[in-house]
Amino acid sequence: MTGRRSRRIPLDLRAFGDRHDIFRLSGAVERSPSVDAWLMDDSIALRAIAREWFARMRDCGDDVRELMHDGCPVACVEDGPFGYVNSFKNHVNVGFFHGAMLDDPAGLLEGTGKRMRHVRLTADGEVSVSALSDLIDAAYRDIKVRLNAARSAREDASE
Repeated sequence: MTGRRSRRIPLDLRAFGDRHDIFRLSGAVERSPSVDAWLMDDSIALRAIAREWFARMRDCGDDVRELMHDGCPVACVEDGPFGYVNSFKNHVNVGFFHGAMLDDPAGLLEGTGKRMRHVRLTADGEVSVSALSDLIDAAYRDIKVRLNAARSAREDASE
């Protein structure tokens, strides 16, 4: 071996994928027993806060499905996730898979990821119920638009 590295050629793989790729989760159901079990675990002090906000996600529409992913309840439309809740020792996160793209006039969203954002809730902290509800509604509408755009793109490509 001469110690020379082979020359790397950058590849643009975007043409091989769907422009409208959406993170998808299989196995979502109308009402998941494992989600219910997680939400009802009263040994976690802040679980009631998570339960309240996940119920709000469930109420977005008849097409909301749910599953457990990475140890926490996730709300989906079809197989496209839009929100999740997770509880920790001192706080609860209400998160959004495309939160970076949501309008957040109340400034509730935290995080620096490319797509995901969350709202951090504590037992003694105040949060604008209407602002967080608006974010949940916006995330629900957003995933529906993304799913429809991906479906249309697939149909156009097959014609």
